[in-house]
Amino acid sequence: MNIKILELSKDKVKLLIQGEGHTFMNVLTEEILADPDVDVAKYVIKFQFSDPELLVTTNGKKDPLMAVSEACQRISRTCEELLESISVPGKQQSKK
Repeated sequence: MNIKILELSKDKVKLLIQGEGHTFMNVLTEEILADPDVDVAKYVIKFQFSDPELLVTTNGKKDPLMAVSEACQRISRTCEELLESISVPGKQQSKK
C-alpha cells in the first residue's frame, strides 16, 4: 500500500491511499471516527478506478496522522484476534 500526503497541517491531513477500495476505506474511516479527538474522517473515490482520498480533521489535541496510525493499529489487533479465534480442524494456529 502506497500512501501520498496531499495536505498536512496541525489538525488536518489529506491522504491518497493507492490500491484500496470501499471495503478497506469504510473500515478505516469508521475506526478513525471512534477516536474522540477526531472531528471528521471521510473519503472520496472521484472516479470508478481512481484511488481514494482520505480526509481527517481533529480538534487540535491530536495530530491527524497519529489518529490514522492508531486506527490502523486497532484494526490490526482486531484482525489478529479474529485469526486467533478461528480454529481450522487438523491445523494448529501459531501463537505470537
